[in-house]
Amino acid sequence: MKLSALVGLAVLINSASAHYIWTTLIAGSTTSTAAVRLPQNNSPVTDVTSKDITCNVNPSPATETVSVAAGSTIGFKLDNTLYHQGPAAIYLGKAPSTAASWDGSGANWFKIAEWGAEFNPFQFTDFNDSQLSASIPANTPAGEYLVRIEQIALHVPEAPQWYISCAQISVTGGGSGNPSKVSIPGYVAANDPGLTVNIYDPVPTAYTVPGPAVWSG
Repeated sequence: MKLSALVGLAVLINSASAHYIWTTLIAGSTTSTAAVRLPQNNSPVTDVTSKDITCNVNPSPATETVSVAAGSTIGFKLDNTLYHQGPAAIYLGKAPSTAASWDGSGANWFKIAEWGAEFNPFQFTDFNDSQLSASIPANTPAGEYLVRIEQIALHVPEAPQWYISCAQISVTGGGSGNPSKVSIPGYVAANDPGLTVNIYDPVPTAYTVPGPAVWSG
């Protein structure tokens, strides 16, 4: 049996205990669980074409929208550590009206941060982290947004798993930036090489995080 098959079998056996949820929003110097649309459980989303890829499967409604200044820190805390290997990214989605009333549909999303791979030895840079954060680009227009985090676990070859949460924020200050926007779903094809890669055999020597380029303002 090939090494990749043996590794895949092992990770399948242990996968149920290795799931996790992004539970807590980091917004500037504030943290909030009430602003997060909390997933129903820690099971991953497995279909990149499903509407569940936007903010997970029927998440519980958030009960607040947190104000945060453009240029400030934005991120999420996890209820575990990222002990599945795979990339991560943070997206902002501009709400047509209020963040609380928006389901995330439409071409309103842009990526503001990503975590890819390093080499020699090969490993994803978010591996074993318990929180991820970045800065809201200073030129982001003011208004209400959904902020979305995803980590794509690639431990089972050709069967990627998405761990996703969305939270409600109101960006203050900011500027007149106009990033290119995508729809989620629609931002990544199921046959994207960053999803279909086998991370065990052969060990990758290059890797591109799926989705659009990061907008830095």
